[in-house]
Parts: sequence; C-alpha cells; structure tokens
Amino acid sequence: MNEAIVVIPTYNEIENIEPLIRRIFSLPRYLHVLIVDDGSPDGTAVKVRELKQEFPERLHLKERHGKLGLGTAYIHGFQYALRNGYEYIFEMDADFSHNPEDLVRLYDACAVEGYDMAIGSRYVTGVNVVNWPMSRVLMSYFASVYVRTITSMPINDATAGFKCYHRRVLETIDLNHIRFIGYAFQIEMKFTAWKYGFKIKEVPIIFTDRTKGESKMSRGIFKEAIFGVMSMKLNSFFRKYNRPLETRKQES
Repeated sequence: MNEAIVVIPTYNEIENIEPLIRRIFSLPRYLHVLIVDDGSPDGTAVKVRELKQEFPERLHLKERHGKLGLGTAYIHGFQYALRNGYEYIFEMDADFSHNPEDLVRLYDACAVEGYDMAIGSRYVTGVNVVNWPMSRVLMSYFASVYVRTITSMPINDATAGFKCYHRRVLETIDLNHIRFIGYAFQIEMKFTAWKYGFKIKEVPIIFTDRTKGESKMSRGIFKEAIFGVMSMKLNSFFRKYNRPLETRKQES
C-alpha cells in the first residue's frame, strides 16, 4: 500500500506550483503529490507535466475541463488516492497559505498519535493569520463560531482546508453524496467525519495569505457555507452514521 499523498486543486497557480512541489518533495516525509487542475489558462498543468519528467514516481496530474468546483476537485483526488492504495491523504491549497512544513505535523498526528483526521487549525490557539485584512479575519473566525453553534461540532476551525485523513475516513464517508462543491465542502467533510465518531485533532498552524497569484475567495463563497450549514444540520437528523465493521476492525 502506498503511504501518503497530498491532493492540491489548482486554477491559475503558475507562480506557485513549481516552488510548492519542490518544497513538499524536500520534506523528511516521503510524500506523493496529486495536482487536480481545472483547465488553468496560465499553463499550470503544462508546468506540472514538465515536472513529472523529473519526479515520475511521486508527482501525479489529473486535468479537468473548466472550473468544476473545489469540492469536486478534492473528491476526484480522494477517489484517486483510495483507488491507488494510499494510507494517508492530505488536502492543501496551492498558494503557500498552508506551510508545507506543517504536512509533517499533520502526518504525525495521524500516523504516530493515531488520530483519524488532523486539521491544520488557525484558531485552536487564538487567531493565527498573517496578511489578511481584519474584515476577512473576522468573517472567517465568526463563520467557524457559527458552525460550532449550529452543529455542536467541537472544532475551532470549521472552515479549514488543510487536513490529513486516514483512508478509513474517506472509505466510510460516501464521497458521492457530499452535497457542497464550494467552500462549504470543508465544513461538510469535518461534520460528517465527526458524526461517524472518528478521532479528530486540531494541529495549530500559522496561515499566511498568498503573496503571488489571485485569491479565489469571495463573500459569495462564505455565504454558501453559512446558509448551507443549517440544511446540513437538519439533514443529519434523518441520516444514520454507523461505521462499517471493517473500519472498526482496522482500528482495534
């Protein structure tokens, strides 16, 4: 079984993608990388194809046609990872807002400490965000407070997009029934894993806003998350979260 892979969705990340891949491959943990590119017109996928010649065993690329949504990109990547036997599956942004060095800490939380999911959290030890305007910090922080209030989910950074999953989490969650495709995808994945009773750890990180390329964040994306949480919570009352016997045996 393959050990670990980092799933990174991209759209117009030509300035960041090569240095990010090289940083990940320089880490003390042996990680593979899967880039899921949504038809970037700036040549992001072309650059990844060039790098594949240098890292043929560790670098993988899936090209999609058009912007199909963050959630679908991650699900595409997760399904690829499961099919190819990876034990630990990461998700992270392509813009260096997530420090690649923290991949090792997330990995250790799962592989060494035995957690099922590790979250790179901006808010578990206060507010650890660099270069964001105060309006965006407040929007993000209070979005997480809102999610905790509605769902009772004991996670400080409910909208975080930097995570490590043990494969049994993704095998248990029915990825084909994840409803959200935008920013709310991050909330739904955490909520579903928590409802199934998986052990989750928040690992404190420092989040640094991108310095190259353009942000994909917007108020509309936050609104999707806010208004989707209530329906997600209501739907959970009509759903059973019984984990398959196989996953319980794997943990025992």
